[in-house]
Amino acid sequence: MLGLNKKDFGLFLIVIALTVLAPFILNPFPTNSAMAQFNAGYPDLMQRFVIFGIFAIGFNILFGLTGYLSFGHAAFLGVGSYSAVWIFKLFTYNVLPAIGLAVILAGLFSLLIGYISLRRSGIYFSILTLAFAQMSFALAYSVLSNPKFNLTNGETGLQVYADDPQMFHGAHLPDLPHLFGWSMRANNQMSFGGWDFNFNVGYYVCAVFLILAFYLAVRIFRSPFGLMLRAVKSNNTRMTYTGLNARPYALAAFVISGMYAGLAGGLMAAVDPLAGAERMQWTASGEVVLMTILGGAGTLIGPILGAGFIKYFENIFSKINESVLHSWFSFLPDGLEDVLVALVYPFVGKGWHLTLGMLFMLVVIFLPGGLVEGGQRLMKLFGRKSKQDAKGKSTQSSPAE
Repeated sequence: MLGLNKKDFGLFLIVIALTVLAPFILNPFPTNSAMAQFNAGYPDLMQRFVIFGIFAIGFNILFGLTGYLSFGHAAFLGVGSYSAVWIFKLFTYNVLPAIGLAVILAGLFSLLIGYISLRRSGIYFSILTLAFAQMSFALAYSVLSNPKFNLTNGETGLQVYADDPQMFHGAHLPDLPHLFGWSMRANNQMSFGGWDFNFNVGYYVCAVFLILAFYLAVRIFRSPFGLMLRAVKSNNTRMTYTGLNARPYALAAFVISGMYAGLAGGLMAAVDPLAGAERMQWTASGEVVLMTILGGAGTLIGPILGAGFIKYFENIFSKINESVLHSWFSFLPDGLEDVLVALVYPFVGKGWHLTLGMLFMLVVIFLPGGLVEGGQRLMKLFGRKSKQDAKGKSTQSSPAE
């Protein structure tokens, strides 16, 4: 169905189910319980899961499928955010034109950067993309914030003000990003027993784009174009010897990946109409690399899992402070409680990067295929056990010789 084989269509249905049911899945613990600290079903974090999932899916087309490691994709994320905010400032708060312009300008910018960077390969390509990203960050932070034209508003960030033109913004529409009158911040809360579930318009708008982005990625992976990209990754030199020019295919993958990043940037501005130069820093580019490798480079659902994993650690583990730890270990004697708090605290709160780094090392060492490989191993293990149990039962039921 939808041009997908049975396996891919099943995976597509899983992605749809996860995004639609996320408010329930991410709130496993009652709101007033001690474990509610680990709930992630609030709108801001769910939006981040989806937006960075789109960012990672696009990056995976370039890195996981084509084999080109870019350290500059945050530049396209920033271009998308700035483009969307300018639509909000000049024309309308409707998110569709803003997202459309974000994708188009990010695609054009990635075409320019990719055309130059793809003249080199390997580490030289990576360094070129990093250099362009840092140049973009410097332009947004200082040069383009010149008061004469002020395209980025420097370190303060670009945002919408009451005296902005907004030529097509009607008085009956909300003074916030919206989708044909539906405010992106509109939120409905449902209480059931001890649980509170949030259904946010902004999240579901982003979720629809994630589903479409995932579907497009599946079609690219299974297409003849995707096979050519795999050939580029497998042996670019041999492909060139056969008479095929690999650069147009790599450039197309680079542009598509940049447009995904622009889409993610436009959605970031849609849920929070602010664009800052920090979104273009090299750390943001490194983060999407970690997401893709952690989830499973070259797999379909891996980048989404990696994005969710890292954003969960960033937002949940970073909030665990000493008072929370003391409340967890309060049932222990005072001396033992203080010792455990002292041992655990360096790995949470401000030290969440340490925990994430250790987990990343373990995944790279023991699961080179990322979280997807881990899931596949577990499925094989349980499948093997079920077969052994079935075989044992059949042996017991057979008559003794």
